[in-house]
Amino acid sequence: MVAGDLNELFDLLRSGENEYIGIGNEYPWGGLYGGHIVAQALRAASATVAKELLPHSLRAYFIRPGDHKEVVRYEVDRIRDGRSFSTRRVVANQPGGAILNLEASFHRGEESLDISPIAAPTGLPTPEQCEQDHWSNLFDRRWIPRDVVHPGDTHDESGHTIAWMKVLHDIGDDPLIQACALAFVSDAIMTDAAIRSHPVLNEIERNGGDVYNASLDHSMWFHRPIRADQWHVHDVKCHSLVNNRGLTFGHVFSSDGTHACTVAQEALVRPPRK
Repeated sequence: MVAGDLNELFDLLRSGENEYIGIGNEYPWGGLYGGHIVAQALRAASATVAKELLPHSLRAYFIRPGDHKEVVRYEVDRIRDGRSFSTRRVVANQPGGAILNLEASFHRGEESLDISPIAAPTGLPTPEQCEQDHWSNLFDRRWIPRDVVHPGDTHDESGHTIAWMKVLHDIGDDPLIQACALAFVSDAIMTDAAIRSHPVLNEIERNGGDVYNASLDHSMWFHRPIRADQWHVHDVKCHSLVNNRGLTFGHVFSSDGTHACTVAQEALVRPPRK
């Protein structure tokens, strides 16, 4: 388990006009967690735009593993400020070099139709009926059982996974902080769908073995407000796996079925080396 305060992840120290410093928690594998760095980079970018603008999309590339013993310096490049949109680029640096490159776009709210063709999965057990499985005291994850996701498919090699998720601290009503918290947890499920799409890797994982995996990039589109500190559903499928790179897409729904966010990620997944 990882100790820490979720609010500390978003309380960055300003060290220059366009530079911010964040802390790095230690995670079970020894390095930093990708969702942690994405959330802080988004927070740094948001600190340089007008308060009435909220993030509507981001794209992040993970460059190298981070070191939890070192602070992370976020350098923000103010690409453009328009009437409705602001665009930012953020590079996360540590002494060894850049560990992440993120681009984010912020939008001023507009009156429009609200159309949501994507429907939330139905017939799911409640979070209380699912087994708890997480590696941090900052968030909770409850997997939907495999036989519920795919009845009759005991191997579940379809690359489809669903989980209830939420952060475990009350982070208030600020929609920006809620978006950062959603970015934090969203990286904790995407690679699992890629692994489950691979019959060999899936079997290794089911038998308790280790499968090497690393997020390569991470994209998010924020559609509607969501409370990341309340239970919400991540429905993720693998669309392709080639050259050990698995591409996954996920839809995030609030507990009432509202489609709040779409997530995409490409991850490197490999069998353990002999």
